[in-house]
Amino acid sequence: MAVKLIEQLQLRKDTSHVIVSIPKGRYDFYPDSAFVREYYISNHDQDNPKKVGFALENLQNVTIDGQGSEFVFHGRMIPFAILKGRNIALKNFSIDFELPALRQIRITEIDTGKNELLAEIYPQGNYRIDNGKLVLLGEGYEVVPQVSMVFRPDKRLAHIRRDISFNPQSVTEVSPNVLRIQGWNQVKETSSDEHYVLRSWYRPTPGIFVNECTNTVFENVKVHYSEGMALLAQMSENITLDGFSVCLKDVDDPRFFTAQADATHFSACKGVIISKNGLYEGMADDAINVHGTYLRVTKRVNNNTLQVRYMHPQAWGFLWGETGDSVQFVESKKMELVDKHINTITLIKAIDKPSEFGAKEFEITFADTLPQEISEAGKFGIENLTWTPEVIFSDNIIRNNRARGALFSTPKRVVCENNLFDHTHGSAILLCGDCNGWYETGACKNVVIRNNKFINALTATYQFTNAVISIYPEIPNLKDQQKFFHSGIVIENNTFETFHRPLVYAKSTSGLVFRNNTITYNAEFEPFHWNKYSFFFEKVANVTIENNSFEKGLDAGKDILVNQSADDVIAVKNNQSTK
Repeated sequence: MAVKLIEQLQLRKDTSHVIVSIPKGRYDFYPDSAFVREYYISNHDQDNPKKVGFALENLQNVTIDGQGSEFVFHGRMIPFAILKGRNIALKNFSIDFELPALRQIRITEIDTGKNELLAEIYPQGNYRIDNGKLVLLGEGYEVVPQVSMVFRPDKRLAHIRRDISFNPQSVTEVSPNVLRIQGWNQVKETSSDEHYVLRSWYRPTPGIFVNECTNTVFENVKVHYSEGMALLAQMSENITLDGFSVCLKDVDDPRFFTAQADATHFSACKGVIISKNGLYEGMADDAINVHGTYLRVTKRVNNNTLQVRYMHPQAWGFLWGETGDSVQFVESKKMELVDKHINTITLIKAIDKPSEFGAKEFEITFADTLPQEISEAGKFGIENLTWTPEVIFSDNIIRNNRARGALFSTPKRVVCENNLFDHTHGSAILLCGDCNGWYETGACKNVVIRNNKFINALTATYQFTNAVISIYPEIPNLKDQQKFFHSGIVIENNTFETFHRPLVYAKSTSGLVFRNNTITYNAEFEPFHWNKYSFFFEKVANVTIENNSFEKGLDAGKDILVNQSADDVIAVKNNQSTK
């Protein structure tokens, strides 16, 4: 069906908008009849070629309406890829896989004396045991699980327990789909009816891939499973998600998991990203992550030309910039701008490949003379400011997922409002920036976080998760940093329902306002976090905490910690106690 449909769309001469309506039903897609493509996809494993269910390439003015259909995929595939499209919309269908690479086991019996437990595996079948090791069998591939996520029977992730290694001494089969697991460190930690989602760190394929597109819309699309990000968009302009969800099928769905990684991920996009009315649950990573990619300077060719390189092993091979793009430079260890001057690309070319396709290294010539200190002698990154988006993330539900809720790293305006963050395992919101490990840009300049509800976020700790809202750029040399990284952040009119203290952590931030928020406390979990402060600040300026309602009151001397900043940078006023 997919091949014939796309052939017809590509042959069409008429450029008016066409709506393709697919009769409601279940449709199965198999690798042997799929498109075969070489794609380089940000934040995924760059293994090629890839099988693609719908390769929507070089199309414009097309809407595909599934009318409530179920699209079920087999093997290891990208269900939908949209490349160099204009005005493309997908709506009213779901994406799932007949046999996911992730599996779950339910603990049925525990014998601490024998250091073993019994567990039922789901989905049933499609596994084997090699010399005491469990091997998960997909349709045409195999996975040896390395790590697990622990869920309570109510599908919430277990308190404190994150990224549990799956490394038992031996696994044997007691009966079909019942396993005896011996010598695993969870024998004494677990309880009956807990579910462990077994997984690897492998990210071969997203559920939906969007590349170099303009005006892309997803409406009422549900992704129930993907082995990478559920949706990955890169180098694209203006993306709208309305009712896009990464979710279980219903409350009775026996699965506990959805995506192997982020629900939605936007790498080097521009224009406006709108994500609203979505449900994001059971993912092995964040609901949304918005960022660009720093290139590392590897050689100064002359005063106007640099050689640069993609650094992260899962982010390379795709277009990074074009002639006319605006850029700026950052010193990596201090994560501060080399100067305030914004330069312009006059020429960019790959130097390890014939074109940017599949390339890691580029030579870039700039309109203006480069600052003298930028060279391979230090550690410098380059950020493309043209490919940075405005973000509106509103009226979504994020619940029962690993790592973090929402990540924003863009200098353009961000509005995060009217969302419910319900038991995110790590921080609910992270503002990051890193030119040392992930190489994900960039500094936030205008962020509004308002009218959200946070319910018992931070039930475990992950990277950068220092509070419910964590403003955490990665800065190896914070001591010598002179210029703040983030600025212009307003957190207002939110409700925090929490079992422990850390509300906001901020590093290298100027201009932070926390006002008109309501904070209440409960006893669902025992407090455990290393951060014992409601507000923990490191190198900040111009911070205001005002007109908030704290159920237990706010004692500035005990509840606020400030490091590497002057005492007068924090204004605390008109906060109320309701105890």
